[in-house]
Amino acid sequence: MPRAKNNVQANRRHKKVLKRARGNFGARSRLYRTALETVHKGLKYAYRDRRNKKREFRTLWIARISAAAKMCDTNYSTLINGLKKSGVNLDRKALADIAARDMTTFTSLAKMATGRQ
Repeated sequence: MPRAKNNVQANRRHKKVLKRARGNFGARSRLYRTALETVHKGLKYAYRDRRNKKREFRTLWIARISAAAKMCDTNYSTLINGLKKSGVNLDRKALADIAARDMTTFTSLAKMATGRQ
């Protein structure tokens, strides 16, 4: 009796990995073993960077708010503290968007935060 080699499943598994490895250079997209390593590492990076993306965007928003706050003669920490005390519930994403698109509204928010109305 011939030995069963599980060809169908193995081919499907290999195809799935090689499909994910498309676009890589050389053997990384052609040979199963190196493609498998590349795909595993890529999935690790994707998992890690989905979390890092949130961190990087928050940093970007804070930098934008800080720059706009300096234009309104205040600093970031005073602005955020003042907005919290005045009961303005805007997150950093919304504040950064306002700072980038509508400086007059941001200026009025900064005045409200510093108490100079």
